[in-house]
Amino acid sequence: MLTADSGSVLRLVEIEGRGRALVASQPLKAGQIVLQDSPIVVYSAFPLVKPQSSASYCDNCFRILSSSANVVPCPLCSHHLFCGPNCLTAATASSHSPWVCQALSRLRDCPSLFSQPLEQQVQARFLIAAYNLALVSPSDFQVLLSLQGQYSPSDAPAAEFLHSLILSVCPPPSLPISIELTAALLAKDKLNAFGLMEPISLQQDGERSVRAYGIYPKASFFNHDCLPNACRFDYLDSAPAQNTDMIVRMIHDVPVGREICLSYFPVNLNYSARQKRLTEDYGFTCNCDRCKVEANWSDNEADVIDDNGTVEENEDEEIMEEDNDEQMVASEGDEVGEADFPHAYFFVRYMCNRENCWGTLAPLPPSNDVQSKVLECNVCGNHKSEEDMC
Repeated sequence: MLTADSGSVLRLVEIEGRGRALVASQPLKAGQIVLQDSPIVVYSAFPLVKPQSSASYCDNCFRILSSSANVVPCPLCSHHLFCGPNCLTAATASSHSPWVCQALSRLRDCPSLFSQPLEQQVQARFLIAAYNLALVSPSDFQVLLSLQGQYSPSDAPAAEFLHSLILSVCPPPSLPISIELTAALLAKDKLNAFGLMEPISLQQDGERSVRAYGIYPKASFFNHDCLPNACRFDYLDSAPAQNTDMIVRMIHDVPVGREICLSYFPVNLNYSARQKRLTEDYGFTCNCDRCKVEANWSDNEADVIDDNGTVEENEDEEIMEEDNDEQMVASEGDEVGEADFPHAYFFVRYMCNRENCWGTLAPLPPSNDVQSKVLECNVCGNHKSEEDMC
């Protein structure tokens, strides 16, 4: 979908100050699927020795293992489980090759790794997956290396430790690795990995955990906006095939040439929390229209979302009630004044009101060019009709 052919809906461009970005190559409609992308790397987000209390997932497709009847353990290590013979066969030829199995087993028995922060156990999983990708699919490995993400000196201690550990415990066969390569891979992972979340039914204390991370080569070009015009869906536990694919749908209409953006986290976060995450995790400060407004708010003004994801009433309510899709779309590229409240309508219409969800709603895909009047939450999967919002 990113090529220059007539069927493309997205175009890859360079935008000053934002780097590579995806823009609409034609007018896009609410609910339209603009990208379906398969991961080149998927790896577990759990520590190498997984807590007994946590849910179990297939180590190939990462579906939840709801029944033990069809579960097949890895015949070599028995630590890794698969939802059936097909997933075991597919994993053995790719993501869970004999070397990966051996490497993860050896790392499980490595005391020096377990004395490090949990994050480094997950990074070790990623590096094993990345080096294995170089062995089984060199072309995809080159795609991984082409993604954005530059080595930072602050990452040197983790890179040095993990590089030394993997070389001493389980060096990849026929693959020369260097500390520079290890550091570069960790940088790519930090900027490009998408979290594949656990089911909302397993959510505790209002927080969902990540079951796995995936790197999606095309989706990695989406930039962030705190008031996104598209959102991503995954159907890990329901899709009959290619269940780890990411599907990106439009939240509302946009004209040709408009940049298509996702939010890298739930849209209910306040200004300071958003800026902190973007600075620490992605290395940039957001200057989107919403942030320009909220940067000048007091702490009380910033707390416009209550614990249930509901917009609190305030003096800007009339703006919210009078707004509509066309006004919102038209104002996306305009300069926003300090007194404006451009995202109140977004919260009411496009944020899920299910308790502790905070997902984003997008219409279901159009049918025969007729826009759907049903919106789907990308977190809990609930459907909401336009009539419910009247």
